[in-house]
Amino acid sequence: MKKLLFFLLTSSLIIAQNLQTPFENGNGNQSTTYEDCIAYYKTLASLFNTIQIEEMGLTDSGEPLHIVTFSQNTSFDYYQNKAVILINNGIHPGEPDGIDATMMYFRDLATAKIKVPKNTIIVTIPVYNIGGSLNRNSHSRANQNGPEEYGFRGNARNYDLNRDFIKSDSKNSRSFQEIFHLVNPDMFIDNHVSNGADYQYTFTCIATQHERLGGKLGEFYKNEMHPSIMKDLKKKKIESVPYVNVHGDKPDDGFAQFMDSPRYATGYTTLFNSLGSVPETHMLKPYKDRVHVTYEYMVSTVNYVDANYQKIKKLKSENLKNYKVGMKYPLQWEIDSSKVSKIEFKGYKGDYKPSEISGKNRLYYDKKQPFTKKIPFYNDYKATKEVVIPEYYVVSKSQWPILDLLKLNAIEMKALSNDTIIEVESYKITAYETSRYSYEGHYGHYNTKVSKSIEKIAFRKGDFLIKTQQKGVKYLLETLEPEAIDSYFNWNFFDPILQQKEYFSAYVFEDLAKAFLDKNPTIKAEFDAKKQTDKAFAENGTAQLDWVYKHSPYYEKAHLQYPVYRIK
Repeated sequence: MKKLLFFLLTSSLIIAQNLQTPFENGNGNQSTTYEDCIAYYKTLASLFNTIQIEEMGLTDSGEPLHIVTFSQNTSFDYYQNKAVILINNGIHPGEPDGIDATMMYFRDLATAKIKVPKNTIIVTIPVYNIGGSLNRNSHSRANQNGPEEYGFRGNARNYDLNRDFIKSDSKNSRSFQEIFHLVNPDMFIDNHVSNGADYQYTFTCIATQHERLGGKLGEFYKNEMHPSIMKDLKKKKIESVPYVNVHGDKPDDGFAQFMDSPRYATGYTTLFNSLGSVPETHMLKPYKDRVHVTYEYMVSTVNYVDANYQKIKKLKSENLKNYKVGMKYPLQWEIDSSKVSKIEFKGYKGDYKPSEISGKNRLYYDKKQPFTKKIPFYNDYKATKEVVIPEYYVVSKSQWPILDLLKLNAIEMKALSNDTIIEVESYKITAYETSRYSYEGHYGHYNTKVSKSIEKIAFRKGDFLIKTQQKGVKYLLETLEPEAIDSYFNWNFFDPILQQKEYFSAYVFEDLAKAFLDKNPTIKAEFDAKKQTDKAFAENGTAQLDWVYKHSPYYEKAHLQYPVYRIK
């Protein structure tokens, strides 16, 4: 028995020595290629029965995503009585710290070089943006100190995938959502590298906004879990600070917690009550140091989750109680400036001097003048727009683009078995603004406003009744409520309703308008009153005729009519 144990230990040591990653075999400033990364995980899976690699859905590059899973008991059932952590790497392949760190981490778990979690299954997407990873270069990250080569931010179709989680224009996003609902993570980590201000820290982190997590789960993450993980990093002599959300200015005056709306990775995962974090190593620190702190953050996070998995899973399950029918749900947020804390910040003195390019003042940081001082930190947001949670949404079967996304996100839907008249709450789009510039393939809307009415609508067999009381309740509210920041409406899914399909020839409609007003004295009185109070209207014959048209039965009902309905 002793000989067998000695043999197994010796074999593990030999394997560990031969399993150096491309990063470890380099000079500390080199990152693996996509091909070498996948080959490395396949080698691990062939050597250790605790590791499994699977090919998943396609990406825009034409290559499939992979997931690699570590399970201490060699069972790869994601619905055991264990926590699940999903680690995403290379969403921005110019920020490859997590790619290299996670390869070493899985190797060290398999060889038991580090503490092996018994209550947690760990899953990673080795490289999410495969197209960007294959587009290797040395110059696209002008602000970054290494590695020598890296991938490009845009994917194979030039989408920034960390803006695509709700709209899902890319195959990457659609395949991610399949993976996410397959593994059902309790914790999600999305590894990044920062842009922005300069300071002393190598490691910063976005902890997903606790108000958006909601209830006791959000408070637990803010007050217990995240501080405990940061405290463990400090024991390893890794100083940290919240992600420095300052660009083009000095952070000395304080800054706010980053609000991760559902377009972002952790904003999306929060909709299903998964705790989320975005490690952001500092772009100007040496690559070797950045990989190291990313690795240690994952170790600390997994160890915390493993020790507290039952509490985390319980809070996650109970969090759905905060989203019952009749309750209010926040759709829009702003910083709550009445709640401000002071955090210790280790920075560099920032100042301005004439630019040698333009002669105008430019910002610079003096590394010879480091400082440590307390600065304001705004970690709380307040709702500025809320909606009452309905019991159901009703969506016509004709709206197949959004129905496909709902199905992809495991939303339960029931098709009507017969043509049915249902009393519903109906929205009319009353105002919206549209971006002047293209953003991730869209000219998106914002400042959307609606009016509401109660109507009886005839729905057809096969239209869908969608109950809100299910796991994806927050996903439904964030996508189907048009006033939500990242709603399907604001991402242009319903733009056909913004265009009138029929109109009138004035010389024909003049007589129809006169006959309509004569038969409808109440509307005529409203029309006359508007002419009395609105001088511009009174002087504009075209506007008057248009007003009558829009109050007549000739005006098409579909114009500005939001085609998703609510049942209270």
